[in-house]
Amino acid sequence: MPEKVYQPLIQNIRETVSISEQELMLVLASFQPKVLSKKEILLQKGDISNHMRFIADGSLRVYYLNEKAQEYTIQFGIKGWWVNDLYSYLTHQPANYFIQALQPSVVLQIHRDSLNKLFDQIPSLERFFRIKFEKAYVALQERTLHRASLSAKDRYEQFRAQYKDIEQNIPQYVIASYLGITPEFLSVLRSQE
Repeated sequence: MPEKVYQPLIQNIRETVSISEQELMLVLASFQPKVLSKKEILLQKGDISNHMRFIADGSLRVYYLNEKAQEYTIQFGIKGWWVNDLYSYLTHQPANYFIQALQPSVVLQIHRDSLNKLFDQIPSLERFFRIKFEKAYVALQERTLHRASLSAKDRYEQFRAQYKDIEQNIPQYVIASYLGITPEFLSVLRSQE
């Protein structure tokens, strides 16, 4: 795997914490690349999420299936973002969600045991992940609030602003499930542009 695949991870870490070259080499040696094809499942519902995952290239989605097998997309992840079922990761319980590649993607992942060893060796890395967990919690709260308080049109406009680089690569039914509307209503919103 070319070294350039690690550049987004290096940038992500260095934007948040100070880390020496030697520490960075330890970190990078612990992350393993996983190449995903379009629609490939990275995490299955029921599996325990034992890895932290960083999107080095491509895009993914996190979704769940209800008892009627209807899909509900709850999160998208793009290059430079972290993606996971954090509840499963933090509690060691089976995952409630699926994680799927929306396009060919490369994910850098680190097993929890390796990450815990790195926390002992590199205190700034533990700070980095604390900050990431805090931001993930805030983002979840914002998504929940926006879903309850914004109109479908406003949610769609917010989606377009946040995911403008990948919108054209996402099937309409997936976008609709993320917005909490039907694909037909999404067509109506798009026709009003």
